[in-house]
Amino acid sequence: MKKIATLLAASCALVLFALPVQAEEASVELGHTLFNDAGLGASKNDKSCNTCHENGKGMEKAGASSDLAALINKCIKGPLQGEGISEDTVAMESLKLYIKSLAK
Repeated sequence: MKKIATLLAASCALVLFALPVQAEEASVELGHTLFNDAGLGASKNDKSCNTCHENGKGMEKAGASSDLAALINKCIKGPLQGEGISEDTVAMESLKLYIKSLAK
């Protein structure tokens, strides 16, 4: 019984953790938050996008890339050691909006 309660609590925590990103609309602000999130894309270390690109520095031209989602996932799967993010998610759209905003 204790194992079931623990499993149920863990499942609820995962659902509650995932809901804010899924429930929100894509925005620059959410992209900024995700850019600084060490858990982005199921990262297996304590790095975030901001670890290598502090405050987006050096990313000013990346927003013009025709394959920005692939570039984002390359970093998530490489340095962050994560699984990547589906291109059709609020999280990916928000990251793209944030990176595009750096050119302004």
